[in-house]
Amino acid sequence: MKTEGLHHVTAFAKNPKVNLAFYTEVLGLRLVKKTVNFDDPGTYHFYFGNETGDPGTILTFFPFQGSMKGTVGNGQAGRIDLAVPKGALTFWKRRLEGLGIAVRETELFQEKVLLFQDAEELQLSITEAGESGQSTWEAAGIPRHYAIIGMKGVTLNSHRPEATISFLEEQFGYRKKGEDGDCVRLESGGTIGNRLDVKINGQTRGTGGYGTIHHVAFRTNHKDQQEWKRLLNASGFSTSEVLDRQYFTSIYFREKGGILFEMATDGPGFLVDEDPAALGTALKLPDWLEQHRRQIEGVLPKWE
Repeated sequence: MKTEGLHHVTAFAKNPKVNLAFYTEVLGLRLVKKTVNFDDPGTYHFYFGNETGDPGTILTFFPFQGSMKGTVGNGQAGRIDLAVPKGALTFWKRRLEGLGIAVRETELFQEKVLLFQDAEELQLSITEAGESGQSTWEAAGIPRHYAIIGMKGVTLNSHRPEATISFLEEQFGYRKKGEDGDCVRLESGGTIGNRLDVKINGQTRGTGGYGTIHHVAFRTNHKDQQEWKRLLNASGFSTSEVLDRQYFTSIYFREKGGILFEMATDGPGFLVDEDPAALGTALKLPDWLEQHRRQIEGVLPKWE
């Protein structure tokens, strides 16, 4: 069994208004779902992605107002790498710098990369990835032929890098593509969200808070999810039960390097409770929280 790559990445934020503005107005992603953290319904859960929120394009955030700044380190994913079409890097460098965002241009694995942070110091990068196609979502000031396609990958900071790499190769079917400095690059067979860079030099332990990543989710389907659970348990990993996340079902576990992983199904997707044109325009709640809508709306942060 293999995974095609990333389904989504979930991070912490602090200010919902700032978070929304950065990912929709600065980066031009679509807000495909506005809901709540099912485990803490007084907190928003935002999903950003391409036009329909396809797996591999999804960035999700828990904006906890009043939260403390986190520290990126071991036991976490560290940086989200975003993909754009060939020839788009110059546009993005000019756009980000024109908006007052500090950008560092560098080269990783013989590719030009733009390194920067979002408005709450989450580490991001942009790289060209022609094989990933082109976005069908066009935001103000960002032509489609320059628009972000989705994720290219994510950087993993492991307490035990060799164990993490072995797990990804032997359990998830990733292939080692090379080394550059303190990173080992692994790739899956997919064309989007298919890259993982594992840092091999030790860092201090990461701490949760805004500007850090909570977990990394990998793609599966309903048929294989139970088999993944069985295989992981048989390999000594403690997994959660299958949890209903409304737009996919999930199991969670920590790999041996301490990073929280999720196996999330591709379906049913974000169109299950909204029409394509209306995605992200209303607060959507699952059936088991709908009866508490008035109370939930009363405690959610207001900014509009």
